[in-house]
Amino acid sequence: MVTLTVNGRTHRVDADPATPLLYVLRDDLQLNGAKFGCGLGQCGSCTVLVDGRAVFSCVTPVLLLEGRAVTTIEGLGTAENPGPLQRAFIEEQAAQCGYCIAGMVMRAQGLLQSKPNPTDAEIREHMKTNLCRCGTHMRILKAVRRAAGSVQTAEAPSGREERR
Repeated sequence: MVTLTVNGRTHRVDADPATPLLYVLRDDLQLNGAKFGCGLGQCGSCTVLVDGRAVFSCVTPVLLLEGRAVTTIEGLGTAENPGPLQRAFIEEQAAQCGYCIAGMVMRAQGLLQSKPNPTDAEIREHMKTNLCRCGTHMRILKAVRRAAGSVQTAEAPSGREERR
């Protein structure tokens, strides 16, 4: 049994500790936003956040995730109430086929949580590991720019701002 915290909820999953997170998300938790693309951590369609950092879930074994916070695209918002970054992707019509888009959004979310107002060069550098075969890169860039600065913050007990 493996205990995972995904989108703020704790789950006990009967999975081999070497099982890639992607399979547990899709098969056990019914969270299908992250997609299987290459299975080698080369395309980014499976990207999720672990403790706020973008990781390829297809090559991340669940044994490394106990005690860590996993966030998937489903944890950012819903179709009825999309999160700020999801809304920006919709407004910029950044999705074409939709296969890479969840991974793109999650990689961008990680960037904006750590750097709310990145430059175009920083966005491009951060996003370059995720591939889009439809060619909507410029719209993706515009969506990330649009969302910059709109990532929610909360006052941490220490008095410093903490990104969510």
